[in-house]
Amino acid sequence: MAFPTAVNDQITDAVTQTNVKVLGDAPAMAMGAIYQSLAHSTGILYQNATSAQQQLAISAQAATNQGVIQLYSVDTMAGAVATSKVSQSDVPDTMLALLTALKATRS
Repeated sequence: MAFPTAVNDQITDAVTQTNVKVLGDAPAMAMGAIYQSLAHSTGILYQNATSAQQQLAISAQAATNQGVIQLYSVDTMAGAVATSKVSQSDVPDTMLALLTALKATRS
């Protein structure tokens, strides 16, 4: 000790050693806190990755379902488009004129 005091030397040494122990334990406690934070962050990272994979699988299944629906409806869509084109063209009028001409030549 540098200066003599009224406090017993053993008490002063015990307090000093306790303070040194606290300072010595500080780096280990800090590293423990860092490792715990790292483990928590990694856990959240894996949870987010799993959630993203689940959402992607749902989106892929929905897209596949829409593709199958479109494949099954190709014939009806093609028929509807063809009917629409025929009804908008002159084909019905031309066919009616042909039928009238055929009836006229029969009689």
